[in-house]
This record gives sequence, structure tokens and C-alpha cells, in this order.
Amino acid sequence: MFAKNFLQFNLKHLILLLAFSSAAITLLNSLSASYQVQRKLLIQQSLDSNQVYARKLATSTENFLQASQQQLAVTAEELVPELHNQDKVQAIANRLRRLTESFNSVVIVSAEGEVLATSPEALRIVGHHLQSPGALEALKERKPLISEAYLSAANNLLVFISHPLFAETGEYLGYIGGSIYLKERSILNSLLGTHYYKDGSYLFVVDQNRRLLYHPETERVGERVHDNAVIEQVISGNEGSAQVQNSQGIEMLAGFAPVGSANWGIVAQRPLEATLAPLNSQMHAVIYHTLPLALVTLLLIWWLARLVSRPLWQLADNAQSLDKPCTPERIKRVRSWYFESAELKRAMLLGINLLHTRIGELKNDAETDPLTGLSNRRGSELTLALLQEKQVPFSVLAIDIDHFKQVNDTYGHDCGDEVLKSLAEILKSCTRQEDLACRTGGEEFMILLPNVHLQGAQELAERLRKAVAKYLFAEVGVLTISIGVAEWPEQADEPAKVLKYADHALYRAKKRGRNRTEVYQK
Repeated sequence: MFAKNFLQFNLKHLILLLAFSSAAITLLNSLSASYQVQRKLLIQQSLDSNQVYARKLATSTENFLQASQQQLAVTAEELVPELHNQDKVQAIANRLRRLTESFNSVVIVSAEGEVLATSPEALRIVGHHLQSPGALEALKERKPLISEAYLSAANNLLVFISHPLFAETGEYLGYIGGSIYLKERSILNSLLGTHYYKDGSYLFVVDQNRRLLYHPETERVGERVHDNAVIEQVISGNEGSAQVQNSQGIEMLAGFAPVGSANWGIVAQRPLEATLAPLNSQMHAVIYHTLPLALVTLLLIWWLARLVSRPLWQLADNAQSLDKPCTPERIKRVRSWYFESAELKRAMLLGINLLHTRIGELKNDAETDPLTGLSNRRGSELTLALLQEKQVPFSVLAIDIDHFKQVNDTYGHDCGDEVLKSLAEILKSCTRQEDLACRTGGEEFMILLPNVHLQGAQELAERLRKAVAKYLFAEVGVLTISIGVAEWPEQADEPAKVLKYADHALYRAKKRGRNRTEVYQK
């Protein structure tokens, strides 16, 4: 009963496991493949979107800077004739700042570096000489410039845009410049801070020194950022996109584009987690809606597995009792409704008929030497055990072909095999039906002689030796054998020992010149 339940459990559940595993693997593979494809698509779309957005803002920033420089150039042309009119110069400065709102402050400086006018006037630097990096660079270079970000005397982080003033004679008269405060409200801040994507995206601007010129977190403006591959790319003048880890260790999808005139870089990026959040929600929804159908599918698989396993289990159960008379009739009653089980059923019925025949053949094959047709060592061991169990006395002849190695070396192994076959026939012809002739090794043979004592065994050994010596073996000619004789139980208390004693006698026969019979002597 235990074997029956064990087989039933394994058969049905193995089919269920295979079916469930196949269904589960297929489902999971489909979900995984779909997720990976959509994930890759979302990431690429986000990278492309951020790159386009960064390029758009870079273009807008570039246009703004060029427009600002153009405003300064037009104002410079208007300003040159009025440089000696303080009120007019101040009015031009105020108008430039208020009209365009491009700059947080405007300054007009003479060729000697003295501030002629400023807007707003509350800065109170008229008559002073500016020592800021932007002011000094404008005096030195005498050309349109966009400075690097620096801290002003009033501790404002700013970018200074300037345009030189030249008389019609080419004389350098000074410059007009506008400051953009990076940490305060400005038109540049408004341009970059108006963000149309509400999906977790944000952008920042860096200069050649890796300093943040704009960032949604105002306190980070002015900070230098290192070890960021995207920043290294964009300040080198490259445009593109990449998946990177930001300074807070968050995976980001970044697009970047340079602002050529100012040597800035604009980076638009979005957290990878935010990008994938809709996909994760979608996959959860898909799984949730798939569960009912999956449950129905599993129930159907269970029913089909049970239907398939039942005839197989019944056949397997009957296979445990093939030796019983009622088994063929029970197998015939199994409802094998599909091809494989029907064929198995037919094969089992046929197999029952062949079973006993095959068992006999297999037993004979297992105990027979395939070359000579004599019993092999296994057959001799079974016969010895039977003789010992029935307490039948017997003698043993241990036989070895003299100089058989020379036969193989001279004539080849095929010829040697023929010699062995011929010797086997001689052994059969010289022994009784109840005697057992065996081949126990390469050229080693043994004969078990039930109910034959030592004297009779010795006589048979001599007849056999002489018969071999007279026989002409094909291609080889004359060969001889050496024989050792021993008896059980007269000479040994165990059959295994008598075999050793016969081998000892055989060894003595070979040592004394071969082609002779020796009887074991204690």
C-alpha cells in the first residue's frame, strides 16, 4: 500500500509540477520580457526627452545671452556721444535695466575703470574703481565678454556681460556692462526655472569650472561638482544623454547640451525611479488582472494532469505484481484512452509473456563466457555455493595453457581466441553432463567434478592433458596444458580454499616443466 501511494504521489505530482512550472515560467518570461522591453524603451525615451529639453534650453539661453549682448551693443552706440553728460549717462543706465529686465544691475565705466553711472543707484559705487574679476577682464580685453561666475564686492554670485565703448576715432572710452545675479530673481533664473515637465525632472547649469550657475535648490548655486561624467561631457562641448549617479547617489537619466557663447552646460535629468514608477504600477496591474485567469488555468492543468496520470499510475501499480496470475486481467481493464498509455499497456501485456523467457536468457548470459560458451567465474561461484549447500563432495581441475602468450604474440589475438574455443570443445568432450567446465581468466580454465574423488579427478586430468597434446590447433599446431588437482572436503574445509589449493598445484606443475598434472599435497 505504501508503494502504491508513493508511486501515485510521484506520478501525479510530477506531471503537475511540470505543467505548473511550464505555465509559470512562460508567464514569468512573458512578463519579464515585456517589462525589460518597456523599461528600456522608457529609459531611452526619457534620455531622448531630456536631451531635447536640454538642447532647447541651451538654445534659449544662447539666444538670451546674444540678445543681452546685442542690447549692450545698441546702448553702447547711443551712449558714446553722451559720455560727458552725467545725467544722460545715468538715464541710459536706468532705462537699459528697466526696459529689458535682462540685468539685475547695469554699470557704465570709463577707460580708467571709474564708474560713471550705475543702476540701481542704490549701489552707490559711482566714482569708484571696480576691482571685480568681470570688471578687470572687460578693461583688459576691450571686447564683448561674458565673464565666469564670481562673487561681487556686495557678496553676490553673478555673471557679468560687457560691451566696449569706442569713439568714432577708435579711441577706447570704457565699457557698459550688465550683471545677472545667480542667487536672486533674474530673467535668466526665470527662463531656466520655468519647467514644463511635472514628472520629477529638473535641470541645472554649470560653467567651465564645474560651478553650479543654476539649480532648483538655490543653496547649491555656486557649488562645485566633481566626479560627474555628464558635467565632464557637457563642459567639453559635447551634447548627448547618459544614465548616471548624481552626487546624492541617485540614479538619474540625464540629457545635456552646451551653451557655446558662455562656455556653460545645461543638464536636464530625471530620477530613474520616477521614470520607471508608471511601468511598475502598470506591471502590478497586469499581474493583478492576470491572477484570475492564471487560477483557472492551474485548475484546468490539475484536472488534465489527473486525467493523464490515472492510467499511467494504474499500469505502474500493476507493474509491481507482474508475477501474479491476476495481473494480466487487471492490466486489460485499465482504460488507456491515449496513445502512449495504450502502447505501454500493450507492451506490458507482451512483456509478461516474455518475462520468464528473458529472465532465463539473461541468467544464462550472466553466467556464460561469451567467447567459449563455457561458464564464467560467476557461474562457477553459483555452482560452488550450490555444492556446498547440498554438501556434495567435488574435485577441482585448475587448467592453464602453456606458453599461451607466445601464441598471441606470434599469431595474433584472433588466432588465440580460436585456440581458446578449440580447448573449450575438448573440455566439453572429456567431461560428463553434470561436470562444469569454466573459463576463469584469459587462458585459465577450471572443471568442477561433483562426486568425483581425487583419484578419479587425477585420471580425468591426465586424459584431458593427453587429448590436448594430440590435438592440432589451426595455424598453431600442437599445444600443451598444465593441470592442478584438489578435492573438497577432504583437503579443505571451504570451497574457496580448495580453489586456491588447485591453483597451487597448477603452479607446481608449471614450475616442474609444464605439460603435466599435479595433485595438491598438504
